[in-house]
Amino acid sequence: MGGEKQLPYREKGDEMTRQKSAVSRFVVIGMIAGVFTCAPLLLGASAPVVVITIVNNSSREIRHVYLSPPNQDNWSSDQLNGATIAPGGSATLSNVSCSGSEVKVIAEDGQGCFIYQVTSCTENSSWTITNEAAPDCGY
Repeated sequence: MGGEKQLPYREKGDEMTRQKSAVSRFVVIGMIAGVFTCAPLLLGASAPVVVITIVNNSSREIRHVYLSPPNQDNWSSDQLNGATIAPGGSATLSNVSCSGSEVKVIAEDGQGCFIYQVTSCTENSSWTITNEAAPDCGY
């Protein structure tokens, strides 16, 4: 007994408080780790938004414009909302939301023929439709 120190006696309540405190710290650390893990996913989940200007330098009147992922036929609603793009005219699609790095823009003329253009979603872009563009008339 000479040089030995006696450790203080801990009561049962003190031990339970210490365990609860350790569990609480573990939960807080887990929550912080979860936030740092999920934050990049949530921030990256927002789709890029661009402006696309369509210039009609053809002799066709463009009656409808649709958007779609490049390799799909899942078209949006008409982006012109009842308006048309006359020969020599243009239209600007604002706040185009892209699910990938590109979007397919589909223009439909008065004969029901379609013209397609894939454009980048990394920056605002312009698409000029000319008479040289080969329309897809389904035949």
